[in-house]
Amino acid sequence: MQKISKRNSNSPTAGKELNSVCPDKKKKENKDNFVEILPPEVTFKIFSQLDIQSLCRAATTCKSWNQEIKNCDYLWKHHCLTVRAICQKEIDGDRGNGYSWRVTLLRNYWKSKVKHEWLSGRYSNICSPVSLPEKNMCPMDAETWGEILEAELER
Repeated sequence: MQKISKRNSNSPTAGKELNSVCPDKKKKENKDNFVEILPPEVTFKIFSQLDIQSLCRAATTCKSWNQEIKNCDYLWKHHCLTVRAICQKEIDGDRGNGYSWRVTLLRNYWKSKVKHEWLSGRYSNICSPVSLPEKNMCPMDAETWGEILEAELER
């Protein structure tokens, strides 16, 4: 028993947890993570080039990316202003209520998609509610339905 103990105390891993991350591996992970290496301005420029779906996917990549994307509200502004072209009242209302660009976009993105499809006539020839794609629907207020009805009547 003494020999085993003595031999283990001379091993390079003596006194270290066996499950701990190897320092070399941790350095490599940090080296591969441009968010932790590059200046924030460069990271912002990279993320600002992403479309909305890619930005959301990037936010799920790792904790440091999620924090960078989540905490940089300005990254979401451009996308939110694009959605505003369809949902101006909703976007302006949310911004007026103090919601961040990110939260405003998340609250209105799907609504803008559905509203755009309705306004563009995608559902003009629907014969029954069963024909509507359920996953592409979302609740809308009476004013929004009024806009859609007006567009349908003009067709």
